[in-house]
Amino acid sequence: MRIIRFRDVNGRDRYGIVEGDTAYRADGDPFASHGLLRADPLGPADALTLLPPVVPGKIVCVGLNYAAHVTENDPNRVVPDEPVLFMKPPSALIASGQAIVIAHPDHRTDYEAELAIVIGRRGRDISEADAAGFVLGYTCGNDVSDRVLQKKDGQWVRAKGFDTYCPLGPWIETDLDPADLAVVSRLNGETKQSQRTSAMIFKPAFLIAFISRVMTLEPGDVIMTGTPEGVGPMQPGDAVEVEIEGIGTLRNRVVAAS
Repeated sequence: MRIIRFRDVNGRDRYGIVEGDTAYRADGDPFASHGLLRADPLGPADALTLLPPVVPGKIVCVGLNYAAHVTENDPNRVVPDEPVLFMKPPSALIASGQAIVIAHPDHRTDYEAELAIVIGRRGRDISEADAAGFVLGYTCGNDVSDRVLQKKDGQWVRAKGFDTYCPLGPWIETDLDPADLAVVSRLNGETKQSQRTSAMIFKPAFLIAFISRVMTLEPGDVIMTGTPEGVGPMQPGDAVEVEIEGIGTLRNRVVAAS
């Protein structure tokens, strides 16, 4: 099932289900036991005003989770022996089709294509074997990063936490095995990143288990699983795409802060 959130003609935020090219209004709650039920058709999915597909309480991010990415910006970095965690605020979220607003156009600001996990039910101290049962589904993410502030601060929250610096979407795919998916980013149509999730250092089930030993995971929480090699700068006027096999394509244009 592909779950979207959209704004209807009355200005209300609603859930929907996408089948093929058609979107349907959905009744229910994807995080409740009864889930979502398909209702009346809405028309082509690409004609809707999409919202971020989930409203998370927290966005937990994993850094340095592909070996070739670890050293591409810093040759002295060592491959971590545990997941490197940081967080983005929910205020950084935007949907597919919305604009990434570069807070400091004079800074290098990079795209980072990532598989994002959406948690489906509350969990603490989850085992790897049980991790899949706590997942609602998966979506595409872009961990937008200000490299100047990242280097200056020595930690990553400010550099990655500006409004619009977490594009997510276009929908949540609930029927997906994350073990070996193609992850691609394109800048103005040119492929920049191309890797498979099988190259992750720490796999999705391990990440869920590891993070749940640190903090309770709640329904709707998002885990960004890290980006592969090939990250690079965006400029106002650019168009950025993140495509993940089995999910779809997250598309955003880039503008400068006014």
